Amino acid sequence: MFQPPRESLPLRAARQAGALAFAGLLALPLLIGQSNEPARAGIGTPPPSISGPARVIDGDTIAIGEVRVRLEGIDAPETDQTCTRAGVGRWLLSSWKCGREASTHLERLVRDRTVRCDSSGKDAYGRMLGTCVVEGLEINADLVRQGLAWAFVKYSQRYTGIESEARAAKRGIWQAETKPAWVWRAERWQAATTEKPEGTTESCLIKGNITRSGNIYHMPWDRWYDKTRIETTKGERWFCSVAEAEAAGWRPAVLR
Repeated sequence: MFQPPRESLPLRAARQAGALAFAGLLALPLLIGQSNEPARAGIGTPPPSISGPARVIDGDTIAIGEVRVRLEGIDAPETDQTCTRAGVGRWLLSSWKCGREASTHLERLVRDRTVRCDSSGKDAYGRMLGTCVVEGLEINADLVRQGLAWAFVKYSQRYTGIESEARAAKRGIWQAETKPAWVWRAERWQAATTEKPEGTTESCLIKGNITRSGNIYHMPWDRWYDKTRIETTKGERWFCSVAEAEAAGWRPAVLR
C-alpha cells in the first residue's frame, strides 16, 4: 500500500498556520456583521468600570457623568413603544406604555444611589457596554426579570434563563404577544423610507433638527420624528448614522 511521505515539522506548522488564517478570514464577515452601524469616531476604549450617580436616557441606557452606558445583553422597549396585555379573562387585549414603564422602573432603581458599571467594550454608537449594579442588585438582570426587557440573544445568552422565568410568569412584555424592540425599530425604519430625501439612500433617515435647545437628531422610532420637517436652507440635515450625527455636533432627542 502506498504511504505518502511524512511532512517535516516546519512544513506541517506552515500548513496549520495557513489553515488558521483562512478560518479567520471566513469568520471576519460574521464579526463585522454583528452591527450595521460604524463605531463613533474619536471614541477610545471605555474605562474598565465606572461608578457614580446615574441619569436615565431610556429603558436600557444610562449616563454616569459624561459616559453613556448601554446595558449589555438586554434590549428594552423603545421610549414610545407600546405593548399588549391581556384583559379580563385573557380575552380582551389592551395596550400599555411598556417603553415608558421600562424607563420609569430604571429611574426608580438608580434614583439617589451610586451605580457601578463594569465594561465589556463599546457598542456601535460609542457607548460603554456595561453590566451595572446598584446596592447589590444587577440592573440588567432585574429589567429582564420584571418583564421590562428582552434578552438580546443576538449578542449575549447571559439572560435567557431569567427571560424564560419572566415569560412563564407572564410578567410585563410577556402578558401577551409583543414585538421585540429590534423588530419594532426595524419596522419604523422601513416606514421612514417613504420620506427619505431625494438623491439619498435608504440608510440616511436620521433627522438633524435645529431647535432653541440646540441641534437634535431624531431616529425613525422617536415620538416627534414624523412631525419634524428638515429645512436644509436653515442648516438642518439628514444623517446616515448616529456616529455621523454626533460627530457633527448633534445630540439625541430626550423624550420624557
